[in-house]
Amino acid sequence: MTPEKTSEKTGPMAELTFRGIILGALITILFTAANVYAGLKVGLTFATSIPAAVVSMAILKAFKSGTILENNIVQTIASAAGTLAAIVFVLPGLIMVGWWSGFPYWTTVAVCITGGVLGVMFSVPLRRALVTGTDLPYPEGVAAAEVLKVGSGSGAGDKENAAGLRTLITGTIFSGLFALLAKMKFVAEEAGKNFAVGSTATGWSTSWSMLLIGVGHLVGISVGAAMFFGMLISWTVLVPWFAHGGDLSAVDALVGTTFRGQVRFVGAGTIGVAAIWSLLKIIGPIIAGLRSALAASRARQGGQALDITERDMPIGVVALITLATLVPIAWLLWNFSAGGPVHDHAIAVIGGSLTYVLIVGVLIAAICGYMAGLIGASNSPVSGVGILAVLGASLLLVAVFGHEADAGRTNALIAYALFTTAIIFSIATISNDNLQDLKTGQLVGATPWKQQLALILGVVFGSLAIPIVLDLLKNTLGFVGMPGAGPNALSAPQAALISSIAKGVLGGDIDWNLIGLGALIGVGVIVIDEALGKAGKMRLPPLAVGMGIYLPMGLTLLIPVGALIGHAYDRWAKKQANPEFAERMGVLAATGLIVGESLFGVAFAGILAWANRNSPIPPNDAPLAVMGESFESIALWIAPLLFFGLIAVSYAMTRKLVARTPATTGPESPAEGEANYR
Repeated sequence: MTPEKTSEKTGPMAELTFRGIILGALITILFTAANVYAGLKVGLTFATSIPAAVVSMAILKAFKSGTILENNIVQTIASAAGTLAAIVFVLPGLIMVGWWSGFPYWTTVAVCITGGVLGVMFSVPLRRALVTGTDLPYPEGVAAAEVLKVGSGSGAGDKENAAGLRTLITGTIFSGLFALLAKMKFVAEEAGKNFAVGSTATGWSTSWSMLLIGVGHLVGISVGAAMFFGMLISWTVLVPWFAHGGDLSAVDALVGTTFRGQVRFVGAGTIGVAAIWSLLKIIGPIIAGLRSALAASRARQGGQALDITERDMPIGVVALITLATLVPIAWLLWNFSAGGPVHDHAIAVIGGSLTYVLIVGVLIAAICGYMAGLIGASNSPVSGVGILAVLGASLLLVAVFGHEADAGRTNALIAYALFTTAIIFSIATISNDNLQDLKTGQLVGATPWKQQLALILGVVFGSLAIPIVLDLLKNTLGFVGMPGAGPNALSAPQAALISSIAKGVLGGDIDWNLIGLGALIGVGVIVIDEALGKAGKMRLPPLAVGMGIYLPMGLTLLIPVGALIGHAYDRWAKKQANPEFAERMGVLAATGLIVGESLFGVAFAGILAWANRNSPIPPNDAPLAVMGESFESIALWIAPLLFFGLIAVSYAMTRKLVARTPATTGPESPAEGEANYR
């Protein structure tokens, strides 16, 4: 049941308001910064809809006139911007290949805005196919709607909002505190060891990161188990297999080289197959959605009145904006490639690139939208489609230029492929999020065209913030693989993989046997996953298996642990008087663990910049360090004890808040946890 669009006291219910836009912009800055850091550190970002809704309701309550629809617009703006932060899965690759030395502000902004606006446009006809015309569950969209519905009431609803905000802040403080202690060297940041096994070698590692625990809770037990399965394939099968017969006198170098140079390309093959499989499953609903959008356009032209909850942007306006957006994209491609080999065949290559962006963008928007509806916006295969996009862009350039003998020309083509992929990736990330927001809007009675406008505003706000944070992190922490990267360098795993694929294809030295092996593993996992689904058992998402193979163990080992913690908490939550509220509190607790460490990471980058403002030699990589090297062995033991102790206290406090908060009489549909795996 949706809320009425009018109020006895105020007439039409406020929806798209100036204060809502400003509040959405401010929340955007906070969550975008956190998501950029999280994406660069572990290749995972968190969904911002529910945290944004909780913060929005708490603030708008002070005005006494906030409405559920206004709060929905705020979370729509904030979630779009937070999702756009996933552009960090591509853009740092231009630094890694040495083409950019920094992130040109207006160029980066333009890439994000143009791709993001296209993502919004492509998702307009998909709303009818994948939101109103199907029974897809949309777990994050439903959860955000439940939060908004409860918060729109009074009394117990206000108490739930207050408890939720307190839980979010508590998790943020605990996570930030542990990250601070790690930088002060009171606790170790990581642990691990590589070792020989007969004539081969392998290893184990973990990062003491509360962010990973939060991510594990949010992705759920199925994705957590799949990542663990992928990690086992990687470190108990692939690494020992490829390292066999290597130099065991330098076991760390052997394991590291084996994983980076061979195993991660196997993971890329698995991810690629998973993305293709997603596309094959959704062609039918996409075609139906386009037919529905055209039918609605004809009805409007015939004078037929559409219900307010069915009023999308007119399809003609969508087409006009789409075509108009191609103009600045063409200019971006022309300007970026100036002086390089692309200008040898400028019209053909740039024209082909625009066609590629348009066609592949539509397909990727459909893939991500469908997967968002099925298993959550952040579960959608954004990483996988990014790999497919750069592979396609690189192969098209090879078809035109072949394999260049000149290293400079090859590097220019690699950079052009990455730049084109960045635009497509902006389309993917936004279309991935849009349909969740539109599902939330459907459930609370929002006007689709107003939400679609809010999504565009979110794209603009996020685009203005992203390059600032990227430049700060690049200039202080750096990225693994870039020249001059220090010990605090962020791994940027997806950007490293995507740039490696572009270099391999255009340089002619990619090992297709590794990609093929990964594809075979992907096919096998798909068969297993489908069999489990038909048997009614827990699924094994192929994309998650691929990422478990590809990501370093230090970035994945604690995600399954977090998934187990989240699973145990959710089982407890289902037994409470208000299970929906209890589950939402778990989502907020986990989100706090992510936000705290991420925001501290951005703050630490600023501290690092200040500490090195005079360019000392050597640079000061540990400006907050209090304890010396002699304390390292003790810090290794303190870290896990304090780490799991703080997590236990955080969840215990959450459970107490749930028990003390009176139950509300609300909707009976369950509020699913937010999946946050990319």
